[in-house]
Amino acid sequence: MPDSSPGKRAQRASKSPRAPKAPQAARTAGPVPRPDDTAALELLTLGDLEVEGRLVVASNATMYCQVRRGGHGAACVYKPVAGERPLWDFAAGSLAGREVAAYVMSRAAGWNLVPPTVLRDGPFGPGMCQLWIDADTSVDLVALARSSDHRALRDMAVFDAVINNADRKIGHLLPVSDGRLFGCDHGVCFSEEYKLRTVLWQWRGRSLPKRAIDALTRLQRALAGQELAAELSALLTPDEVTATIQRIELLLAHRVHPYPPEDWPAVPWPPI
Repeated sequence: MPDSSPGKRAQRASKSPRAPKAPQAARTAGPVPRPDDTAALELLTLGDLEVEGRLVVASNATMYCQVRRGGHGAACVYKPVAGERPLWDFAAGSLAGREVAAYVMSRAAGWNLVPPTVLRDGPFGPGMCQLWIDADTSVDLVALARSSDHRALRDMAVFDAVINNADRKIGHLLPVSDGRLFGCDHGVCFSEEYKLRTVLWQWRGRSLPKRAIDALTRLQRALAGQELAAELSALLTPDEVTATIQRIELLLAHRVHPYPPEDWPAVPWPPI
């Protein structure tokens, strides 16, 4: 995903002959569904997917699309597996599954920080399909990323520690006008090695708030059952699932925000 707000991302979408008005469509896609709106998942999974443009500044093939079914429609982002750029530290063809796993974990914890995300087939083969978030472009993202008293932002810092996010940039923060905060671009997460790389280090070493402990406890209990573990196992390797469980256990044992890694760049580049 491009490292800017969705409004600017929409403006940078390529205007293909099939859809010269993709940016305008993004602005008129309608309200963002509530986090518990299962209709969004059904639409993303079963709807007809039409590519309207490409986000040309994204490192991987990232398509701006419309998805429609039964008179309902929404804007979305489609990232085909075939368009993933090879990485030395993540298995080829695994990024789409990691994006879905991030959504699954956010939902299970009750954070609801990741837009509804599914795996599905599309015009360029299997890939990740995620609801487009029309962010509030009046928000200063740099100031937001530096805030130390923003509840959802702090939740995101804990979430990133759980999924071992190696690329939390400022432009991956998607604040919306009703006060909610979403995050995007979770393809390089869930590594077995500690690779937390983020712009959200302002709480390092500080005690986790009670709501974070509650969310981590929910995750721990859910992973002890079969449903969540099965969902993750279909998206990640067994060792990655085990490492995720261990990160949750470590956070619950120490109850503090983690410190930057000593042998890994602490902040993504570029940070925006």
